[in-house]
Amino acid sequence: MPKSASLWYNSVVIQKSGSGNRSFHHSRTATTLIYIAYYNAMKALVIQKGALRLFVLYEKGTFMKNNIKTLTLSAMFLAVALTLPFLTGQIPEIGAMLCPMHLPVLLCGFFCGAPWGLAVGLIAPLLRSMLFGMPPMFPTGLAMAFELAAYGAISSLLYARLPKTKWSVYTALVTAMVVGRLVWGAVRFLMVGLDITAFGLQAFWAGAVTGAIPGILLQLVLIPILVLALDKQR
Repeated sequence: MPKSASLWYNSVVIQKSGSGNRSFHHSRTATTLIYIAYYNAMKALVIQKGALRLFVLYEKGTFMKNNIKTLTLSAMFLAVALTLPFLTGQIPEIGAMLCPMHLPVLLCGFFCGAPWGLAVGLIAPLLRSMLFGMPPMFPTGLAMAFELAAYGAISSLLYARLPKTKWSVYTALVTAMVVGRLVWGAVRFLMVGLDITAFGLQAFWAGAVTGAIPGILLQLVLIPILVLALDKQR
């Protein structure tokens, strides 16, 4: 073994490489190639220097199990987003103001990651409009799709970068709620051809804030409780 590789030998296990290995990411320095590959259904970080290959193996099946778990959770949140409005719609006067589709999309962002939160948020109102006719596809459903996509993406991106504390949950949640409503307002404004007389500040405030106060309060109370409680179990 080359002397230059002796330090590596003390820190990792050396195994013979087999045929048919598949790598999906790598980076190269002047003398070293680093990549990730699958070896007999096991995920491995590979450090290669010349003819020497060093393998750091991860738990068998972890990558696939995590993907299946995330996909299952995302499908569950999508199903909740499609069905929850039927329940809140039975509440007189404030049912529509509870913003029932917002809850599962925000939770999907916190628990499944930005791509899944964005996808569920984008799909949910459009799919519900096609299946049940509510919300109407244009302009409500289309504007909601962009709004909820922003919720799912922003909540995840911020929470992943903040310390896992109660205030981090509130920071990510409130920021996502504000950005999502701004996105909704921008899309609605574009839909009316940038005509401020058709969709001005008063219409934005009524649709984004005053018409959604029960839903805003519900989100601020319920989502941090669920996120913190479930984080403790993971």
